[in-house]
Amino acid sequence: MSAAVVAVTGIGLITGVGEEADKNWAGIVAGVTGIRENTLFDTSELLTSWAGLVTSPQREDLDRCYSLAATAVREALRHSGLDLDTVDRNRIAVVVGSSLGAMPTLEGVHRRLVETGELDAVGAAGSQLPCVGDFVATEFDLRGPRVVLSNACAASAVAIGYAAELLWRGDVDYVVCGGVDPLATLSAYGFTALGALDPEPCSPLSASTGLTLGEGAGFLVLEAADAARERGAQVLAEVGGYGLSCDGYHQTAPDPGGKGAAASMAQALGTAGLRAEDVDYVNLHGTGTPANDVSEPKALKLLYGTTPLPPASSTKSMVGHTLGAAGAVEGIVSTLAISRGTMPPTINTRGLPAPSGLDIIPDTGRPAAPAVVLSNSFAFGGNNASVVYTRPGHPPVGPRGTDPVHAVVVTGVAGLAGSAGDTAALVQAFTDGEICFGATEEVPGRGRVPVGRVDTRSLVKKLNPAKARRMDPLSILSASVVGDLYARHGKPSRAEAESTGIVFATGYGPVTSVSQFHRGVLDSGITGANPLIFPNTVVNAAAGHVAMQYRYRGYTATIANGGTSAVLALQLASRVIARGAAERIVVVIADEFPELAVRTQASLPGYTVDGQVRPGGRTGMVLSEGAAAIVLESEAAAAARGARPLARIRGFGASGEPAGIGRIGTGGHAWARAMRVALDEAEVAPEQVGTVVSAASGFGLVDRAESRALRLAGLAGRPTVTPKAVFGESYGSAAALGLVAVLSGVPSAGTVLLSSFAYGGSYAAAVLDVPDGRSR
Repeated sequence: MSAAVVAVTGIGLITGVGEEADKNWAGIVAGVTGIRENTLFDTSELLTSWAGLVTSPQREDLDRCYSLAATAVREALRHSGLDLDTVDRNRIAVVVGSSLGAMPTLEGVHRRLVETGELDAVGAAGSQLPCVGDFVATEFDLRGPRVVLSNACAASAVAIGYAAELLWRGDVDYVVCGGVDPLATLSAYGFTALGALDPEPCSPLSASTGLTLGEGAGFLVLEAADAARERGAQVLAEVGGYGLSCDGYHQTAPDPGGKGAAASMAQALGTAGLRAEDVDYVNLHGTGTPANDVSEPKALKLLYGTTPLPPASSTKSMVGHTLGAAGAVEGIVSTLAISRGTMPPTINTRGLPAPSGLDIIPDTGRPAAPAVVLSNSFAFGGNNASVVYTRPGHPPVGPRGTDPVHAVVVTGVAGLAGSAGDTAALVQAFTDGEICFGATEEVPGRGRVPVGRVDTRSLVKKLNPAKARRMDPLSILSASVVGDLYARHGKPSRAEAESTGIVFATGYGPVTSVSQFHRGVLDSGITGANPLIFPNTVVNAAAGHVAMQYRYRGYTATIANGGTSAVLALQLASRVIARGAAERIVVVIADEFPELAVRTQASLPGYTVDGQVRPGGRTGMVLSEGAAAIVLESEAAAAARGARPLARIRGFGASGEPAGIGRIGTGGHAWARAMRVALDEAEVAPEQVGTVVSAASGFGLVDRAESRALRLAGLAGRPTVTPKAVFGESYGSAAALGLVAVLSGVPSAGTVLLSSFAYGGSYAAAVLDVPDGRSR
């Protein structure tokens, strides 16, 4: 059966132009600006006080991020006509793109810590990036798969692509998908430090003297088009396809030749079964910076060749750059361009023509009947994302690239955790049961607590010195584990590397860079805003560094979803390879835990102080830094290069429950549902599972919930390994480290089930077949 056509049936939008979709559209078409004086915080040291500021009152009991998201999600659900009480909430996914998340709260927690020495551990834990998805799921009681994507300014465009993958495979019935980011001092000082802000409201594609920050949220309800028509829903537009690529060029600047951006657009059109000449309008990334406004037109000209270019505009000229929300905000604008029959304008041209020669639709909207719209979102780290929207029922001109056509295999693994600085040491520790978290650190109020600390100074010595100088600890972990991967399995040729993609995942992101940059601002104002640190504060910075180090130019996405990040990253990469959008993707997962993270976690329940971790024994858990790299490729590509599969991907399952931020359900029902879905997709009975890779960490609350889940899924009594007893709790990379250990150190693993959870109430599982006689 062919993959579903993805329909947009609901939209919700809040920006500086308006607090609902219709008000935004009316203002945007009329060329009304939402850029005004920023009154949220002191801007006297910044390059500008202009911002795309939301003026409607926000809930005082919520972080601004959560309040903006709630407004847009509520409108999208209402607009879709979906009655949540009459559908299976277990099959409604939540997919969110964000760069900052609840940064205003996190900044407040950090400011108080710096000024008084007091740490609000609950506030810190509840404002991490994965909590955005947890908030939406709990607020609206949505119980399906849940994921937060964080490819900086491309985050919510990537989220729409991820949502499409779920619907194409029939994993869910509906996806509440979008993006949100608030204005925050971190980004305002960071872009000031880079000299990237326009002193006046931005002038994209005309004066091109810098960007203007904005804030907002855009959410869409996506579902299969046939099902939407069956329930009588109005289909506003269809998501035809999407494309992602990596420049591997620079931390902040795009490839000046536009090759990566052209590749993402070509992939999006190919997936949709369309050609460049089929596009009627392009919603440009169009930030207003000189670098973007030169490279994006070049990318379009590279894509089109001698074919005339369609009209194109930048709606950031009205709403500002909403960072991680931009892809969803502009996806809604693209949807409305199709459904309302108008191409939106570029305003504030300052009377200047576009130097690029593009038709940028100046000043006010242009009546038209676009059937195909291409929307671009580009980001730090050289991440490019393009999404194609089409008129409902618009036929492709060629085959769509949405159906699975390949089997997917694992052909390489590597890992490190705590004191085990490479895969050999990791496997030896796992085999011998030697703990990797023997270091101790002083935590106020708790005394000395154990922690698994990676020696990054030793790792740096193995990296390219010129590139390593710009890396933060998360990037060092990531680049180092890929280096170890190649030492074990062989380095690809340059051509193979440039066609390789990278899906990066992390539990909580670049804690060191965020806290260091913000500390500099708190201590010294704008003179303390370090422009070398700021680029590393985005979660996908590590992926960009790895891409530059190893010449990756293929598909790229970044997942930040707490403890389920590894399994969700493997799932996404597998889906993309299976439908032929990539031959090979390296999945890299890493987590660093500087002093601030250890203090936060050790101040919350469930952390042991004696270093004894016995999963199931209620001893408590120990944080441990870790990283893993796993090569996935199509079976055909592996055979062509003579690679021997270590495992074969069989199935995935993901689920959620409205547990609330920082919590998990104790009954194990949602967790068991993820396991059962993975087993069903794999067509494997519970008794056929040869090895369960447990997520048990020694924290009784978690371990009891998993034990109940295993029993409910029919897996009680199956052979089980507990890697966290040796490696510690590494959150995002935990399941991947367990897989590395099993593939490298368990001779007769058989069919493997990976179990994972994330605080906030989301769960993910994977099933793989491990052949006998595999190469280790």
